[in-house]
Amino acid sequence: MKTKYGHITYCSNIHVGESWEDHFQELKNYLPKIKTQISPNEPFGIGLRLSNEASLNLSQKEILLEWKKWLKQESMYVISINGFPYGGFHSEVVKEGVYHPDWSTNERYEYTKRLFLLLNEMLPLGEEGGVSTPPLSYLYFESNETDFLKRKNKCNHFIIQTLVDLIRIKKKESRILHLDIEPEPDGFLGTFANLVHWYENELLPMALPILKKEFGFDQTIAIQNTKEHIRFCLDVCHLAVTHEMNDVLFSELKRTGIKVGRIQVSSALKVEFSGSIEEKLNLLKPFDEKKYLHQVVSVKRNGAILSYKDLGEAILNGAEMGEEWRIHFHVPIFLDSYGEFLSTQEELVTVLKIQKQSPFTNVLEIETYTWNVLPTPLQISLEASIVRELDWLQTMMSDKINDPK
Repeated sequence: MKTKYGHITYCSNIHVGESWEDHFQELKNYLPKIKTQISPNEPFGIGLRLSNEASLNLSQKEILLEWKKWLKQESMYVISINGFPYGGFHSEVVKEGVYHPDWSTNERYEYTKRLFLLLNEMLPLGEEGGVSTPPLSYLYFESNETDFLKRKNKCNHFIIQTLVDLIRIKKKESRILHLDIEPEPDGFLGTFANLVHWYENELLPMALPILKKEFGFDQTIAIQNTKEHIRFCLDVCHLAVTHEMNDVLFSELKRTGIKVGRIQVSSALKVEFSGSIEEKLNLLKPFDEKKYLHQVVSVKRNGAILSYKDLGEAILNGAEMGEEWRIHFHVPIFLDSYGEFLSTQEELVTVLKIQKQSPFTNVLEIETYTWNVLPTPLQISLEASIVRELDWLQTMMSDKINDPK
């Protein structure tokens, strides 16, 4: 739903369905019931996740018309698309496969281009919108610097080609669409700091001469267009894990002029080690599930930082643990603790407070996709889970709360 602080929505990657037929059935099962409870009298916004297969299905004219007709009759609209997982997001094992194919491939480029064409068809008049996407590639796909640089250069090529496509859409349709790059631990752009360095030292220097050749832009106009169409997806869970939810983040956004395409409203799992270490490690084991990556950043008492590719690896190295672990496990945003464990809800509340004081994006998209892999005591029905999260976010963004806590 649209508020003066941005569109409040949730990402449909929580719903199964790789084909459009299957995903549409899930949306028809859940969305009307959720809207009745959350936004009975106002249009309800959707953060749509489309797999490659579903995007091909939906690109068929008659199928797209059917979807748009359904949206209209249900008083709903699409405000954003999640283009991070290309396919198989609900497979038995996903892990680093979520990065395949990465931005070094034409497959990723064509998929993303298709998503933008669909988003342009679905967005309400007068609205801009974004497609979220991986941080180029996964760090451990390459084992040496030479191959890493080759892959990264290919990624940069396709990102800039996407930029050119988006500028052409703007010129033709007068519609601003943007690619929202999502830093994630162990991505090529694993941190916000990595993103800024890449943006200033690779993206802009490579893009400016191409934009001059394609459109005749001078440097100032080329920079403006790049920042309009290539944006930062602020996933709060990810930045809490990398300890970047701080004042530096917002001062760097101001300094660089990099825009935020969306806030992905999310919380990470946090563990403070005191008392019985073995007990804490045993309690963590149910979170070490086999479907998704759960990267860990550990801070030791002397300030040293250790990183692990997955939670299981961190548990095995428990003797080296730090005083605190931040774990890339999207946990329910409405809870600040889980028995012996905490969440990074405090960082999320800080971001929402800043958004209320001075809005810096137009989309607040809840992205808790782990409901079916949470330890059993934390699981509630999917509909109740989504409603509770949306209700919490609505309350946080309400004018009745001046200082969210």
